[in-house]
Amino acid sequence: VNKDNSNIYDVIEKEFGSFKNYLLGYFKEYPIKEVGKTTSSISDELSKDLFKRGMRFVGSTIIYSYLQAIGLINSHDDDCDVKL
Repeated sequence: VNKDNSNIYDVIEKEFGSFKNYLLGYFKEYPIKEVGKTTSSISDELSKDLFKRGMRFVGSTIIYSYLQAIGLINSHDDDCDVKL
């Protein structure tokens, strides 16, 4: 059976009600404030689970960047002008 990432995403949405619910299951609180990192224990765990489910191109650094992009990890310095 050839599963691509979009099919696996759909399965996760059905299992958890939404992909957001799946992601938030890895967070006690959010956004997490971290500066100068490229991976974390959360991105490590998410990456492993997504890979186990059959997703490809989901290494910890890619997942960490995704979590930054969607606002679950705030990596802006305190003096940065970007407001989240």
